[in-house]
Amino acid sequence: MIQIPSDLNPDLVPLAFLLGTWEGAGVSDFPGAEKCNFGQSVTFSHDGRDFLEYHSHSWVLDNEGNKVRPLESESGFWRIDKDRKVEVVMVRDDGVVEVWYGELADQKPQIDLATDAVARTAASGPYSGGKRLYGYVKSDLMWVGEKATPEVPLRPYMSAHLKKIVTPEEVAEMARNLPDMPDDGIAFFK
Repeated sequence: MIQIPSDLNPDLVPLAFLLGTWEGAGVSDFPGAEKCNFGQSVTFSHDGRDFLEYHSHSWVLDNEGNKVRPLESESGFWRIDKDRKVEVVMVRDDGVVEVWYGELADQKPQIDLATDAVARTAASGPYSGGKRLYGYVKSDLMWVGEKATPEVPLRPYMSAHLKKIVTPEEVAEMARNLPDMPDDGIAFFK
């Protein structure tokens, strides 16, 4: 269920499905890089202004699902306008800064993004642009990313399936909103 916080900037209501911390696993596969399974934690938060703050951390997993080492981290800011156009500014730990533009799909919680501008430090690897698709599917967040370099044309390179993490405060709020139980506690189950 998608909840809309009372202090969420009204402009961000269409992006409310992203809010929260999401964790799960995915696959990374790109020519010239190690193919691996990875774990990921993604957080979308807000402070009342007209953007969502985004943080993602991923790590390589071994065959048993244990963390081996960090894979990549990225942070950014997401906005949406009245025409459902989405813009994202993102910085990654490998020295890449990106500006993404896209659109929130009509009648469904799905966002298609493509890079509009890419800036790289001298230490970063080759990268010329990408595309991403984010979707809220059966209460889960799924995404797939495509990447291009001067040597490799645009192709899928990462995807993940993430589940929302519920905090103790959210559990307490859900409990406060439950209907009253019958006095004996047993009638509820009849």
